[in-house]
This record gives sequence, structure tokens and C-alpha cells, in this order.
Amino acid sequence: MTDLDDSLPRREFLKAAVAAGGTAALSACVGRLAGDDTATPPPIPTGDGPDAHPDRQHAWNDYTRTDDAGNTLLPRHQVLLYCDLPDDGPPTEAARETVAAALDALDEAYAWSHEGLLHSVAYSPAYFDRYETPLAGVELPRPEPLADFETPEFDEQDLLVHLASDRPDAVLAADAALRGERETANGVAVPSLTDAVTVADRRTGFVGAGLPRERGAGLEGVPADNPIPEASPLFMGFVAGFRRNQASESFVTLAAGPFAGGTTKVVSNWRQRLADWYEEQSYDERVTELFSPQHAEQGLVEGVGETLGDDSGIDAFLENLPEVAREHGRIGHAQKAARANRDADGNVLLLRRHFESTDDDVASLHFPSLQRDVREFEAVRRAMNGVDVTDATPAVRQRVNNGILEYVFVRHRGYFLVPPRAKRALPRPDGE
Repeated sequence: MTDLDDSLPRREFLKAAVAAGGTAALSACVGRLAGDDTATPPPIPTGDGPDAHPDRQHAWNDYTRTDDAGNTLLPRHQVLLYCDLPDDGPPTEAARETVAAALDALDEAYAWSHEGLLHSVAYSPAYFDRYETPLAGVELPRPEPLADFETPEFDEQDLLVHLASDRPDAVLAADAALRGERETANGVAVPSLTDAVTVADRRTGFVGAGLPRERGAGLEGVPADNPIPEASPLFMGFVAGFRRNQASESFVTLAAGPFAGGTTKVVSNWRQRLADWYEEQSYDERVTELFSPQHAEQGLVEGVGETLGDDSGIDAFLENLPEVAREHGRIGHAQKAARANRDADGNVLLLRRHFESTDDDVASLHFPSLQRDVREFEAVRRAMNGVDVTDATPAVRQRVNNGILEYVFVRHRGYFLVPPRAKRALPRPDGE
């Protein structure tokens, strides 16, 4: 898509440009930013090169905005590039040098911040299977179904590049440069990543108050009257990512082995069916199914949930879920998942960084999750199934009255290793 409707509201126009991608969309985006009645935006801050940026590619939290409660606000505009290497076997040294040069150039072009560009590259089990030696120090299994009723398409491309910024023009320029559609980004020459890899799929998304409502109009999966609250950063009408219910970046970082300083990353994509969510469920029923019956009963959530501050309060409601389900006839998504998302000391295991998408004109959710061990993610996902609850009462079925399972349907899932920055360019399985 290159023809963008300039009559769209500013924020919707910019999100449409990011979704479209390419040099034409970038030109339209820059023109709109410069031509709006609002003040011309400041230049995008430049970077100081890879050595000046944190060794952890996933170190984003200290470099982006927070809300009044201290919760991290993820960059508004995001692009995922799923890439494949040509041929079989390990990559060549020339390919490795090309990838390194492209990523290093991004670090020269952009400050490591939400006002510049946050980015990472991660590698799948299929990538490491190109080598004769096994991956050292990290368990990275191939993805598999995590529920009897799900049939995802598994993302087994070799590598995943993730770009994120509050500046749509930054994301678009970096994306276009990596894909060989322009030679520079923010004034810096960027070698094309496509000299070494093929972009197999490009997916886009956004997050932030007001954005889902703007993009929800006429979208498949959203009711025609578009009931998404203006204040909500997500399609389902509530805030998420409470600081005290998230693992820290340090906690999900690999502490030892050749990839110490890295992490593992799971990225899922869920199609959303929100007509039933908004039209069949009352506000209290939505609170019940997203958080817990106790949240609704005690009136703990107001509006989109900003009154919860930095803690959803879900840890108070993790006991005796079959009994809770029998009493209320429903169970909450958060309370099911949280049971598996704590270690023996009560530490949260996963760092979740989800954002919405309108790719293919369908309401969907991209769900990146960072953790030391992919099996931790799998345990949390299986806990979402609520099997012990469905066994306890006929009121809660496989999907119905069972958290948010009635409204979300997984389409894609992939597992990846995010190496530390120094080893991010087509690493060998031994980390050398």
C-alpha cells in the first residue's frame, strides 16, 4: 500500500504509514509530520554506535517512557521482520559481516531510546540447526502446540529483527534501509540486511492510549460501533504490563554460558474476536474474565484499570481456583496464568511486551515474552488453559467462561534466542 488517506487523523495516518512500509510511506509520513499545524517535530536523536549502547539487546525499560505509576510504556510503533538465510548450512563470513554492519549502522543512526530506535535481533532453533554442533548453554526447543484446541503456524524463520520507536519516521526509515529500499537512515549509510538474508514476513503493530480506538473502526474482529475506550492502550479495553507483575530485565537475562547477557524470546500472534467481548459481556464480566471474579466483586478496577497503579493485585487471588470458578461460574485470565508465572520465592518469571496490530485488516495481538527459559513461557501458556477449572465445574468450558480464551485465537508462535549485542550478528552455537 502506498496511497495513504491524508484526511485521516494524524496518529491514525502515521500508524497506517508504518503498516504500509516502504519509501513512499516514509515520504508521506515525513510530509505529514512537517505539514501538520502542530509544531514540526524535533530531529530524531542520533546514536553513538554499538559500544555506547547496553550490551543487553533487550535493555529497553530504562530508555523509554513510564506512566505516573512507574509502569513502562512501550514505544508506540513497532515492526517485526522475519528473515531467512539462503541455502543450507551455516552462514558465510560475508553474511555475518553484512548483518553486523547493518545493525551497527542503526546504532550510529539512532539514539537508544523511544525517541530514537530500540531494536534487537534474535535467532530460532532452525537457525542453530544449520550447524553440526548443538547450541551451548541455552535450551531452545522448537515450538509446539500448547493446548489441544490451538493450531498455530510456527515461525521457524532463521532470525527476527524487532524495531520500535515513538517516532514512526524512525521505524519506517530503519525498516526501509534494512530491506534495501533506501541507502540511509537518519543521515547514516545503512548496508542492506537483504544482501545477506531474505525478509520472509513483515508484521507491524502499535500500542498506547487512543491508538486502538483510532485503528478499530471498521476492523475485522471489532464491533461496528467501535466500543474500545479512548483511554485504553490495547484493543480489549484495559491497561497491562503492571510493573510489579512483570519480571525485571535483569531477572530474564541469561546469567552464565556463552550467551550470558542475552535472553530467550517467544513471539506469538493472536487474532482477536471482540464482538462477543464487548457486546455479550458487561463491564464487570470483562473485569472478571481478564483479571478475576474477586476484582469485579470488590470493585478493584475502574475505567481502563489505571487506578490499579503499578500492581494488578492478582497475587491475592491465586488460591483455590476451582472453588472460585464453582462459586462465580467464571475464572480470570490473569489469575490462571499468574499461578505458573512465579518461582518459589514469588519472583515473576516473564517480561511481557505485547502490542496490537491491524495487519491483514484483522484485530490481532503481537505477544513478545522474554524469559531465561522458554519452558517457563510454556508453563504459563498451559496454565491459561485452566484444565483444573474445567474439570471442577461444567460452567467453565474449554473456552467459554475461561478467562479470555473465547476471544483470542493463536495464529503464529516462534521461539528465539536474543544474544548479547557483541554476539548478535549470526552467532555460532558455541558463542564464539
